[in-house]
Amino acid sequence: MDLSIIIPSWNAKNILRENLEAIFRSRGNFTCEVFVVDNGSFDGSAEMVEEEFPQVNLIVNKKNLGFSRANNQAIRKSEGDFILLLNQDMRPFPNTFFNMIKWMRGNERAQVAGCRLIGREGNVLPHVRRFPRLSDQLAIVLKIPHIFPKILDGYILKDFNYDSSVPVDSIRGSFFMIRRRMIEEIGGLDERYFFWFEEVDYCREVKKRGYEVWYTNSAECLDYAGYSAGKLPRGQSQRYMRDSQLKYFKKWHKAREYWLLRLAWPFGLLIVWAVEKFGPKKRKKTS
Repeated sequence: MDLSIIIPSWNAKNILRENLEAIFRSRGNFTCEVFVVDNGSFDGSAEMVEEEFPQVNLIVNKKNLGFSRANNQAIRKSEGDFILLLNQDMRPFPNTFFNMIKWMRGNERAQVAGCRLIGREGNVLPHVRRFPRLSDQLAIVLKIPHIFPKILDGYILKDFNYDSSVPVDSIRGSFFMIRRRMIEEIGGLDERYFFWFEEVDYCREVKKRGYEVWYTNSAECLDYAGYSAGKLPRGQSQRYMRDSQLKYFKKWHKAREYWLLRLAWPFGLLIVWAVEKFGPKKRKKTS
């Protein structure tokens, strides 16, 4: 088996259908298996997959177990030389998988890799990041980029060349290809992360062992960025972000940095509350 595609899904029946249709339209001389892990959806997603895509390996959870646990369920059952973690809101082009597999087979140094991601407007989505540092994460928590937008340029690699293929710190988890040897050595994703930071953590584990994470422009995939997170209530989204960010810092950073970040969160939430309460009100549209 060349490729195992794993799609965790939660209440995204229509866009998941489009994703699967695009997957099975893909071309190339390779063998592939597809897993969908339904995380307690109540919109009929699992029933749709079962009825319309019987060739898919469907795993149905009674509740939302989170991104890491859902992926790991399928990773344990997968047989591919490469494992692709693919978000439900992605739509591969016909040659996406063939080009990516071909590139990975020709670049043995790359143990984890991501490709060029294209937004719905046809723009290249910036997604390569440096590993998080205390300074940039404090800036995010305290909403400083709203006042000084360039403060995160170093973290988000503002000038990164997306027409290149190079080693990087971390890539977006929406299209996250892992070589089988890394699964055998590291295992799956760290299940302490429910949502967010799990892919950054995995990239860090790879680099810690002396291996390389790569971005390549040799393949590309359409990314409806933000669809999954956008379905979460604002408060829930913030809680997942806070929880995962702090777990990452507790695992990888000094204790004082973890505690500084933890102490900053109440101030960040206060800033959000103040802006929502006293900031400019959006005008309602009139018909």
